[in-house]
Amino acid sequence: MRVSPEGLLLGVALDALFGDPRRGHPVAGFGRVASWVEKKVYSDSRGRGVLYTGLLVGGVVAGGVVVERGVPGEFSRALVTGVVTWAVLGGTSLGREGRLMASALERGDVEAARGRLSHLCARDPEGLGSAELARATVESVAENTSDAAIAPLLWGAVAGVPGLVAYRAVNTLDAMVGYRNARYERFGWAAARLDDVANWVPARVTGLLTVVCSGSGEAWRVLRRDGGNHPSPNAGRCEAAFAGALGVTLGGANSYGGEVERRPGMGDGPAPGVADVRRAVRLSGRVALAAAGVAAAVAWVRR
Repeated sequence: MRVSPEGLLLGVALDALFGDPRRGHPVAGFGRVASWVEKKVYSDSRGRGVLYTGLLVGGVVAGGVVVERGVPGEFSRALVTGVVTWAVLGGTSLGREGRLMASALERGDVEAARGRLSHLCARDPEGLGSAELARATVESVAENTSDAAIAPLLWGAVAGVPGLVAYRAVNTLDAMVGYRNARYERFGWAAARLDDVANWVPARVTGLLTVVCSGSGEAWRVLRRDGGNHPSPNAGRCEAAFAGALGVTLGGANSYGGEVERRPGMGDGPAPGVADVRRAVRLSGRVALAAAGVAAAVAWVRR
């Protein structure tokens, strides 16, 4: 695939200026198509899940290849890559949601914070107090720094427009069907495993960039010691590095759909407080900016 480092940087700039498109977001459109396809092919089996994931991701990749091959000239390719990068990035929106949560918690409006938690994660907000909401936000900001910013940029750097759209398709399907519940335990297996594969390298790059951007030896120590403690093969790397960089301990009991999941602790400090939410958002922004430079450098080498 032909890659455009200028296009990747243009997309980062557009995301920083405008955030997610307010109307007609292509990711939302893909989600609607995925929901329609699910109704047509769903069955409680891994085979149907593989078919579902293959059809949707394969279709998106094919479309990305057609777009990239059909764009003449470096300038046009940079423009197209920039627009697609903007569409698949979510770093600015992630930071905005984190700051909104921080504002609600700082003014003591726990109900407002509970209402916004679904913008960051699928954790049950009912009954969560200020401390639990702060921890949920810091953990979500850490994990989603990779999903929203670092992973799409790295895939764009190595595979151009097809890499950008393929990653976002995989990540979106995982968010839709990648759950271990009665409906999706088997049907969502393929989407969840493919998302694990797609995020394996980006999550570890996120952890390393967190260490570099924080300048914290503690972040490196906690990343190495606790990064594998998380039930996810990838999220733990991001959360452990953030825990060390912020000097807090992440992990604990989380409720999803009424089922409680207990995660080992990561870090050696106290539980995160309200003030740590803004610190996590600022760290996430620095990591995303560093990732943009890394992705552009990789794309220039590839070209």
